[in-house]
Amino acid sequence: MSKLKLSKEEKEILKDFEAGEFKSVLTPKRKKAIQASAEETFKKDKRINIRISSRDLESLQRRALEEGIPYQTLVSSVLHKYVSGSLRDVTANKALNKDAQKTRAR
Repeated sequence: MSKLKLSKEEKEILKDFEAGEFKSVLTPKRKKAIQASAEETFKKDKRINIRISSRDLESLQRRALEEGIPYQTLVSSVLHKYVSGSLRDVTANKALNKDAQKTRAR
């Protein structure tokens, strides 16, 4: 295993960390706000019904089984990631980029 090379600044930070020099800046008020936000994020208070192909449902169930979670949880997670912006449609982004390049070229 190769040894990681640290800069002088990184070595100083590591030394201070190992000496217990760092203190948390998380206040009880901030912690409460973060917890409330997390609870709101995971609160599931609405039910929807959708129609999808048998093939897609089977694929979702298979993927969920591989992850060790219920397929409804997987679907909910994918939807949440998409609407929060952490999951993007790569194909759509490529098409948008191509359109933008064509527009700039004109």
